[in-house]
Amino acid sequence: MNTGTEATNSPAATTAPTSVNSTVATTATAIVNIASLVTNDPSLGDGTPLGLIQDAAVVIDGDRVVWVGESSKAPATDNRVDAGGRAVIPGFVDSHSHLVFAGDRTAEFNARMSGRAYSAGGIRTTVAATRAATDDELEANLTRYLDEALRQGTTTFETKSGYGLTVEDEARALRIAARHTDEVTYLGAHVVSPDYADDPAAYVGLVTGEMLDACAPYARWVDVFCEKGAFDGDQARAILTAGRAKGLTPRVHANQLTYGPGVQLAVELDAASADHCTHLTQDDVDALASGNTVATLLPGAEFSTRAEWPDARRLLDAGVTVALSTDCNPGSSFTSSVPFCIALAVRDMGMTPDEALWSATAGGAAALRRTDIGRITPGARADLALLDAPSHVHLAYRPGVPLVTEVWRRGERVARGTR
Repeated sequence: MNTGTEATNSPAATTAPTSVNSTVATTATAIVNIASLVTNDPSLGDGTPLGLIQDAAVVIDGDRVVWVGESSKAPATDNRVDAGGRAVIPGFVDSHSHLVFAGDRTAEFNARMSGRAYSAGGIRTTVAATRAATDDELEANLTRYLDEALRQGTTTFETKSGYGLTVEDEARALRIAARHTDEVTYLGAHVVSPDYADDPAAYVGLVTGEMLDACAPYARWVDVFCEKGAFDGDQARAILTAGRAKGLTPRVHANQLTYGPGVQLAVELDAASADHCTHLTQDDVDALASGNTVATLLPGAEFSTRAEWPDARRLLDAGVTVALSTDCNPGSSFTSSVPFCIALAVRDMGMTPDEALWSATAGGAAALRRTDIGRITPGARADLALLDAPSHVHLAYRPGVPLVTEVWRRGERVARGTR
C-alpha cells in the first residue's frame, strides 16, 4: 500500500526499542503485555506498513508516546497497565463525517430497504430539522455521536457543515463543531439550498461570498459535493478556489453516484482528499496515483444505499493512498463505527485486514494531512485502542462484535468500549 505522508515522518529505522529521549520519566504510564502492537511505522517490528511488534509495550508521558518496544524491555514507570495479551492499535481517524444535524431519516431508509418509492425530500428533511433546532440541541446531538464513536475507538474526527445552507445556520454549525475538533469543514456547497432552487448561480455566489466570510473563521477545510444534481465542475472549482483564497484547504465529495470531474478537480487543486471515489476512470486512478490527494472510501454509504462498492483493490494496486471513513450522516450512512467499515472494506472492497486498518488510522491521518496521529511511535499523540482480541485482524474476522475495550486519547484513558 502507499503509506503517503505518514512514512516520511517515521523515526529512523531500528530494531531496538525506541524512545524520544534517552530516559523515560518514572511518572509515565506503561501499557505492557500487549500481544500485538500496531505502530504504523514500517521501521519498527516486522517491517510491514503496520510495523507490528509482538509481545509489546507502549509508554505514554503526558499526551505523547515516548517509547515502544518489547514488553520485557519496557522502562520502569510508576504506572503500569496490563493489556492481558490483547492487541493495541492506533485510535481510528475518521476523516469524513456529517455530525451537526437534527432529526433522522428513518422513514426514508425504511422505504428504500423495503423497495418502496420515497419522496419526502431527502437531505431537505435534514435541512429543515437542523434549521429548526436550537444550538443546544445540535450540540447535544453532536456530542452523543462523538461519545458513541469514541467508545468504538475513534480518537480523531473531521466533521462538516452542510445541513443549514443559510449564512447563519452554516456558521453556527461550524462554530459548534469547532468546540469539539480542529478538523472542521465548510460544506455550504452540499446541495443547492431549497431557497435558491430556481437560481443555483445565486447560491454559488452566496457560498463563495457572504457565507464563506462568515464560516471561514471556524473552519480548516472547504468541501463541495461535485455531482450531478449538486454542483458541476465549474461551480465546484469556483467554490474551492474561493475557499482556498480564504486560507481553507480543499476536499471534494467526488465521483460517488456517477463518473464526473470531481476526482480530477481534487488532484488539480491539490485537495487533501477526494471522498467516495466509487466511479473512476483509469485517468482518475492515474491522477490520484500521481498526486497528493488521498482517496477516502466510505463503505457505509454503499451498504446503506445498496450501491456499487468502491474498488479499493484497484486504487491500492495503482499506488494510491487510501483512507477509510464512516461518512456518518442521517441519510446515507448512519453509522459511527469504523470497525464496521473495516469489515465491509475487507469483505466487499478487496482490502486485506492490514490495509483496511492502515487506511482507517494512518490513511485517515494522511487525508487530514496530519503526522501526529494514526500511529503509535515516539513523538506521536497518545491515541490508542485496546482490543478484546489478540490481533487487529479480528476487526474484520469478527464483524459486528464490540472489540474495543479501552481507549486512550491524548494520553488520557477516556473510554471503555461498548461492552
